[in-house]
Amino acid sequence: MNSTVIGRYRWRICALLFFATTINYIDRQVIGILKPVLEKEFNWTESQYGEIVMVFSACYAFGLLIFGRFVDKVGTKVGYSVSIIIWSIAAMAHALAKSTLGFGAARAVLGLGEAGNFPVAIKSVAEWFPKKERAFATGIFNSGANIGAVLAPAVVPWLANAYGWQEAFIWTGVVGFIWLIFWIVMYEIPARHKKISKAEYEYIHSDQVDDSGTKKKVPWLKLFGIRQTWAFVFGKLLTDPIWWFFLFWLPSYFSTTFNLDMKNLGLPLIIVYTATTVGSIGGGFLSSWFIKRGMPVFKARKTAMFIFAICVLPIMTARYTDNMWVAVALISLAAAAHQAWSANIFTTASDMFPRFALSSVVGIGGMAGSLGGMLFPIVVGALLDHYKALGNINAGYNILFLICGVMYLLAWIMMHIFAPKMEQVEIAES
Repeated sequence: MNSTVIGRYRWRICALLFFATTINYIDRQVIGILKPVLEKEFNWTESQYGEIVMVFSACYAFGLLIFGRFVDKVGTKVGYSVSIIIWSIAAMAHALAKSTLGFGAARAVLGLGEAGNFPVAIKSVAEWFPKKERAFATGIFNSGANIGAVLAPAVVPWLANAYGWQEAFIWTGVVGFIWLIFWIVMYEIPARHKKISKAEYEYIHSDQVDDSGTKKKVPWLKLFGIRQTWAFVFGKLLTDPIWWFFLFWLPSYFSTTFNLDMKNLGLPLIIVYTATTVGSIGGGFLSSWFIKRGMPVFKARKTAMFIFAICVLPIMTARYTDNMWVAVALISLAAAAHQAWSANIFTTASDMFPRFALSSVVGIGGMAGSLGGMLFPIVVGALLDHYKALGNINAGYNILFLICGVMYLLAWIMMHIFAPKMEQVEIAES
């Protein structure tokens, strides 16, 4: 069916999700870009910086669990509004911090607010797209994470150098409120939206059961008793911490390993995060392409995810190079593969669970990923401090790259054990 006849309003919704995710990651990435400046301002060690990342991760984990449930109750429109208001205020509050404690408090609230992004976005995609388009749509909005990571090293150093580090936090927070206006004006679920055509509504629901009006309540304990929940949990638990490492430590890695100052740090990071944009969109496209070629949905997702897990392995060879651009290439491949993996793992949740439980499942899996992201910085900080004291911090990064390389294959194996065919879950009303 021709897309012009069907209508394209769903892609405007996808664009909204993309820009929200971009803002989410700009706000999150500011601390990584300004790490050298903030370390001097607050006298942080690597371990203390790791603890601040841990605080954010812990609050993000808790927020995912709460927001997942909250969004299933109040809906996507209200859920996203509440989320972005909280995280935008928290982003701006960093500028008021006069101590490490105050900075950590702002970071904690930022984690709580930002946690709403993915539960709402995944549920919105499930509301607005048929299964055959979900991975591609998820890949597009998820690429906002990468665009945010690209824009941050391009914009944040300029703001910090021109006006002070506080201004970087203030202006990234302001952008969230601008987005909120568009969200309130443009968003509603398809069943109540006045601008969606009948043809597009029917297309959205062409390969799924329309449960948009279902008001079932599913206890968390019931979700924990479902094997598919654990497949999603392990897929996030083992791989999310790797992305957080890429976000919060890559600026420091390039700075210490290749002696780059903040003015010269931008290009390597921009290359890495631009590659992740290609990975996110391409990853979503690949599994959708497999499905259109006749491959069963579960097989398409798992085949694509296996390919992406293999693509992370070469990062383990980063230890053998002293050429920055070779390191940039290896890290770019791994980071791109992560985002391709991420686009598909989110879609497996919408494949396996009905929409009335989807945000809760995404919240549980996201919480697991954030718990991993909370613990991993402790390991990273202690490891780097240990090798820094020995005068060889690169040895610490070499060990970390080995860990990064194997985690995706391990996650793929665990997902296969718990959900070999990723069957659709049937949940009886409570």
